[in-house]
Amino acid sequence: MVLLMKEILPGEGAMVAKKRGEGFVEMFDGVKRQSLIWGERTHMVKFLLQKGKEIPLHTHQHEQTGYLLGGRMVMQINGKDYELAEGDSWSIKSMVPHGVRVLDDCTVLEVFSPVREDYR
Repeated sequence: MVLLMKEILPGEGAMVAKKRGEGFVEMFDGVKRQSLIWGERTHMVKFLLQKGKEIPLHTHQHEQTGYLLGGRMVMQINGKDYELAEGDSWSIKSMVPHGVRVLDDCTVLEVFSPVREDYR
């Protein structure tokens, strides 16, 4: 059986999503997101960040764990700057202020918990 896009597998307790290039939403100028897949408690999102752009400092109820697939950026977490490069990762607790300055084009993979209903 070939699964197209997303398919919920009843009784198997799973959802499978096939690779796709569409579905990106522009959040800010030069910052795009794509919801890849979500379950009952976690939500995986891919971000494309353009060199020279920023994600302003913000907070949210979600715990956020990420991995930098490519590029370089400075992430400010709770008032401290961290220069991150390909292969680096992070985890940010709920309601901790954070933001990003993009040094080179970046591809980021992040998992949020609980599910980001505003991103689905």
